[in-house]
Amino acid sequence: MSSIIQMIRQQQAGMNRKEQELAQFLLEHPHEAVQLSITELAERSGISTATVSRFCRSLMLKGYSDFRMRLGAELAITPAQSTYQDIVAGNSLHSIAQAIEANHIRSIADTTRQLDLQAVAEAVRALRDAKRIDLYGVATSGVVALDFQQKLIRIGKVAHSWPDSHMQITSASTLDEGDVAFAISYSGDTVETYDALLCAKERGAVTVSLTKFGSNRLSQEADIRLFASSLEEGMRRGDMASRIAQLHVIDILFTALVSEHFDDYVPQLEHSFQQVRKYRKEKGR
Repeated sequence: MSSIIQMIRQQQAGMNRKEQELAQFLLEHPHEAVQLSITELAERSGISTATVSRFCRSLMLKGYSDFRMRLGAELAITPAQSTYQDIVAGNSLHSIAQAIEANHIRSIADTTRQLDLQAVAEAVRALRDAKRIDLYGVATSGVVALDFQQKLIRIGKVAHSWPDSHMQITSASTLDEGDVAFAISYSGDTVETYDALLCAKERGAVTVSLTKFGSNRLSQEADIRLFASSLEEGMRRGDMASRIAQLHVIDILFTALVSEHFDDYVPQLEHSFQQVRKYRKEKGR
């Protein structure tokens, strides 16, 4: 189930002025807001009830009643959490280790809460049926794409990771219907990844996106939309928590794929493991 508080935080910057005011009120007074009717909330935050309704729909909720119920349930079970901790000068190794641990744990927890299991199931089916899988991502997202490629190859899937933008387009242009193009970009606005996805879509491939939660170009174009949560911003962290969140989604996909077709894929995993073990030992003699 998606975290309402996290969705508001992640989408706040892209809202109009009135919606941002409402978002700020909700973030500062969530326990008070959950007790208010839609009219009372509109009055307290200085906006119209229509804006409140539109705000709720932008969070992919049915309306204010759904929003209020979900927020109330979340507040009842979610402890107060600190913000992501940034890199600062002079921290001890102990405090650095604790900060990174906290960032990664929170990123994984946020991602799990907002995971759309129906979309995950659709992605698993597409990956299962695909004769060929293209994986697109650059920079940090390219590392995640490579990790997924290694996993898929171990179970006998034909999968290729393309960090080079020209090769992404070249490969996408040769996909067929039923093949899968899996595009990874935390921002959802990486031009190279977006272009590769569009090219694959024109070829009739099933397109899957993995981005941060919220509206972005990549997820809008994809047939299947997956989201990873992380509120980290800026250059200091080097996309640490967002990478962990993306890998978390990849691990869920892979585990679900193997679990659903256990008798087919587990022997493949065992065979690939034994072959690597055999030939590495032979090389070491």
